[in-house]
Amino acid sequence: MTNLHFSAQINAPREKVWDVMLNEATYREWTSVFMPGSYYQGDWSEGSKMLFLGPGKEGEKEGGMAAIVKENRPEEFISLTYGAEIHNGIEVPMKGEGFENYSLEDKDGGTMVSVDLLNLPDEYAGMFDEAWPKALELLKQIAER
Repeated sequence: MTNLHFSAQINAPREKVWDVMLNEATYREWTSVFMPGSYYQGDWSEGSKMLFLGPGKEGEKEGGMAAIVKENRPEEFISLTYGAEIHNGIEVPMKGEGFENYSLEDKDGGTMVSVDLLNLPDEYAGMFDEAWPKALELLKQIAER
């Protein structure tokens, strides 16, 4: 298991960054780095189940991850715990429990966004090391428009 940390300074207020990060339309935009066509089902309230989905391979149903919102402090912090991968539309339990934590803080007249991936399966580390900086740059561009 691997832990990864990423951050970006965004020249926009926390409220706007939070909205861009979680709003359905802009979420689809900045997460396209991970998988074009990615989207979510669910809501961001504590205890709710979220499905993070994208188109499956040709002839297959969607794939992605299932998570529970462990904590949500609006415009400050959100924590997700992942318990299953979704393959061909079917949830497959994961070994262990992974976390994805987002922190937003006021800094230098803008917002510092930090993302911590905890207990990430090792096979995903390389892909996330490459994709997360690009995703945060896209989030920054959208929020600064």
